[in-house]
Amino acid sequence: MARESAAKAVDPAVIARFGLSKGMVVQEFLRDDDADEGLRSALATVTGQDLVGEDYGDVTDAALVWYRNGDGDLADLLMDVQTLLDDKGVVWLLTPKAGRPNRVEPQDIEESASLSGLHATSQFVAAADWAVTQLVEKGRHR
Repeated sequence: MARESAAKAVDPAVIARFGLSKGMVVQEFLRDDDADEGLRSALATVTGQDLVGEDYGDVTDAALVWYRNGDGDLADLLMDVQTLLDDKGVVWLLTPKAGRPNRVEPQDIEESASLSGLHATSQFVAAADWAVTQLVEKGRHR
């Protein structure tokens, strides 16, 4: 019940932009205390199951990466994230919004995505403190 009430606080139009559906497996990376619980709950409600952690060992439909400036090499992380991602899977890179501590510059996201074989296709505000960038394999648009 707590998941449902937290999920209701998130704009349904924002959740729809993630393109998730019932039964999809979403793997999270670098989740910490600052992750937006309402957003997490809303995404889990859409898929009908809890988000899985970094140690999940099976194929996933999407990856949710909570990345802050200083969390290590983003290009390396994005390559690792793709290891279990289904061929049509999407990486959702969440970074602190402009004006928030540990913000990641857009050019750093673009460069890291390119180095890891990904391309940014859309960006939007996902939560009070988080912006999201959709990353897909180069040459493929969702």
